[in-house]
Amino acid sequence: MKNCNENSLTIRGIIIGLIGLVIITASSMYVALRMGALPWPTVFVTVISMTVLGRAKNSTLKEINCTHTLMSAGAMVSGGLAFTLPGLWMLDPSAELSLITIIAIALVGAILGTLFTSIYRPTMIEKEKLPYPMGEASYNTLIAGRSGEGAKWIFSSMGFSAIFTYLRDSLALIPANLALFGGSSLFPALYIWVSPMALGIGAIIGSTLALVWALGMVLGYYIITPIGLVSGLFSSMAEADIFRSNLGLGLMIGTGLAIAIKAIANLIKRGNTKKREVNRSKLMLSFALCILCAVILLLFTDIPLFDIILLIAGTYLATYLSAMLTGQTGINPMEVFAIIVLLFISAIYRPSIAACYAIAGVVAVACGLTGDVMNDLKSGYLVGTPVRPQLIAEAIGGIVGAIIAAFSLVVLKNAFGSFGTEALPAPQAAAVTAMLGGIGHIPAFVFGLVLGVVLYLLKLPAATFGLGFYLSTSISSIVALGALCPIILKKTKIMDKMSLLSSGFLGGEGITGVLIAIISMFR
Repeated sequence: MKNCNENSLTIRGIIIGLIGLVIITASSMYVALRMGALPWPTVFVTVISMTVLGRAKNSTLKEINCTHTLMSAGAMVSGGLAFTLPGLWMLDPSAELSLITIIAIALVGAILGTLFTSIYRPTMIEKEKLPYPMGEASYNTLIAGRSGEGAKWIFSSMGFSAIFTYLRDSLALIPANLALFGGSSLFPALYIWVSPMALGIGAIIGSTLALVWALGMVLGYYIITPIGLVSGLFSSMAEADIFRSNLGLGLMIGTGLAIAIKAIANLIKRGNTKKREVNRSKLMLSFALCILCAVILLLFTDIPLFDIILLIAGTYLATYLSAMLTGQTGINPMEVFAIIVLLFISAIYRPSIAACYAIAGVVAVACGLTGDVMNDLKSGYLVGTPVRPQLIAEAIGGIVGAIIAAFSLVVLKNAFGSFGTEALPAPQAAAVTAMLGGIGHIPAFVFGLVLGVVLYLLKLPAATFGLGFYLSTSISSIVALGALCPIILKKTKIMDKMSLLSSGFLGGEGITGVLIAIISMFR
């Protein structure tokens, strides 16, 4: 594995990556079930890989890059399982879901996530050059490790962010959210998430995307909601919330539909013979992997063949949305994509309850891994790492991570007895269970769907706009504040170091979140 790939994927890197993978995958399963959130492990694994390999003989940034790519893969596989499958046991505590079935769900999600990511990469990273905040933070961390001046800025902000996060999450000395406005009968409360990481994300993705995101929040919460309440369109704030969130979901899935339309149109227009030959070979490999996934699901889950075909097609669109949103915003709502695909399949052919959760699990794992892969590929692109060894590292990490994540879920269930409790609340899985009843407000969803298609075809960030409608005000407001920081500090010396400072904020909170999870797992 040397020479042609310039030591990018090495035996020692694989061994180090696998050791870290086991620890991070297991701890991520616990934190996802316990906290209902999962910090990106990207910068954490970058620092670990850099620390271990940095002094090794003939080590390169590309080797470190491939090592942390492998190490981080299992975290989001754990997230995909934790955000979906526990809902089955919440619904029916006596339900049976074997370890083999859980492994099959995780493996298929990992395979599809890696496969579709390899297809999206040229468009997202090379053509559109999306920011991928965590990927850029990982790159800046790698470069700072070799640069004295850059290291001072990034590691100082990383240290501040880490201490801040520890005081907030472990000691509860700092509130997680602050109320900027307490709300009224017409206007929802406005909160801001006290998070250095989210502040850094806003600064990295830039004012355009962040302010489009904030615009969605303002329209959804503070214009449509009060107008609807005054006019009688909504009878209560709860009904307004259902309308707003379903409108946001429609905007996001409308983007996916527009992507499919555009992709089909591009395929029809292609006429270059050489490109056709290359695409044919990639198509055959993709088809073979999809067949393999279908066979695994047929053998080890309750999903019928027709639903499997719909699942693979839906996962293709969902992972595209995941890759795009992760690139634009640093946010990857994998359980939302799982719910969307599940609802569409259920509308066409109603699967069994066990099959519903298996479908959701596959989509969530695939989307989670896609976000992780694209962050790693972004840092690899900036470093100059060859794509092939990175994808191989991600595939190894995804497959091994799938097995570790499945074991971790079963172990935690046996240890704690059930989910949806104070010990393991698993809120995302509860949300999946709640959505099994169907879309809450169909007209809002359909309107958002059509609007999402139109906005995307007009080359406007419809999915990011939809996030503002769907996510809480606390997240949207802190990201908007982060986007304003470069504008406010434009003429100061700090502006020159904004990228390093922002990367440090992301890394410090991400590292501390993973460490807290690991420590909590052994308590």
